[in-house]
Amino acid sequence: MSQQEHQPHVIVRRANRPGDLGWVVMAHGEIYDRQFRWNTDFEALVAKIVAGYAADRDRAKEAAWIAEVDGERAGCVFLVAGDEPGVAKLRILLVTPKARGLGLGTRLVEECLVFAREAGYWQVTLWTNDVLVSARKIYQGLGFILVDEEPHNSFGHDLVGQNWVLDLHTTSAGNQKGPVDQA
Repeated sequence: MSQQEHQPHVIVRRANRPGDLGWVVMAHGEIYDRQFRWNTDFEALVAKIVAGYAADRDRAKEAAWIAEVDGERAGCVFLVAGDEPGVAKLRILLVTPKARGLGLGTRLVEECLVFAREAGYWQVTLWTNDVLVSARKIYQGLGFILVDEEPHNSFGHDLVGQNWVLDLHTTSAGNQKGPVDQA
């Protein structure tokens, strides 16, 4: 391999190092501003999710992950307890623009689903917006089903919010996976 054909070193790890949680908030704010012109209301929502996770998470039932490329943070996702017993929420999936195309989004969501099964959840839900096309493709590829959508005005824009659900008891890790990018 020539020096110009750099193969990136990719890892997915728990979000447990100093600076990880702050990076999640900052990266969401900056990236969504650049990509979609979303205002600071979105960054405040992410900060609220991260603060709630940091303040009182059940370590047996909730976790967060950071993806790194060549030692730099490049993505994240959280899995937290839902509003009903046995139901988890997948939250704040993000892959930085520079790291897209390496399969990190799929790897992060797969980590959540493995953890959710091990933690005893029977269902994972998520809320997203229809403009987040790449994330929606990941969710669909892993077996999530769109259950409803509703227009709303948030983050300075008219958007369409979507609720997705994956029943873990009807899919196994082996048959729920779609194609996975190899990095």
